[in-house]
Amino acid sequence: MNILHNNAAGKSNNLDAFFADFEDYDLNQWKEIMDTNLTSMFLVAKEVGKVMKKQRKGGSIIQTSSIYGILAPDQRIYEGSFYLGRKINTPAIYSASKAGVIGLTKYLATYWAKDGIRVNAITPGGVESGQNDTFKQNYSNRVPLGRMAQPEEMVGALIYLASDASSYVTGQNIVVDGGLSAW
Repeated sequence: MNILHNNAAGKSNNLDAFFADFEDYDLNQWKEIMDTNLTSMFLVAKEVGKVMKKQRKGGSIIQTSSIYGILAPDQRIYEGSFYLGRKINTPAIYSASKAGVIGLTKYLATYWAKDGIRVNAITPGGVESGQNDTFKQNYSNRVPLGRMAQPEEMVGALIYLASDASSYVTGQNIVVDGGLSAW
């Protein structure tokens, strides 16, 4: 079976621009993040899908979205929150680009279904990656399981979507968020 894990996300080399308030957000910064988070996934899926289609063996494309592609961030969790020593938020571009990943996934699932190519998304909730204790606690208070995810907790969903166990699954978004979206 042919498998692609199409995984892209970026902040910016300029964290001040990336974390800027919505009213002050720079259009070039918006375009840079959209290119990283969505356009790159379009380009990779296009080329890999072309090869999968030509080989006529089907395949599984798994694209990574984000909890903020399906839910708006709770702005309250950012009070006193820092990432790598800098005050943070989740900018609108991140949510918009990750919502676009889900839209692209659904489109490609129907487009390539006739070719036996399954396209699904995995949507992680908050994953620990350098946030300060205040952020981790604020975020964890919103999660029924009471904590943020560890990166390795995404692996099970990826293996499932890559395997024949999901042979009748396409166009879906598997949410791995500790229950955050249940509330």
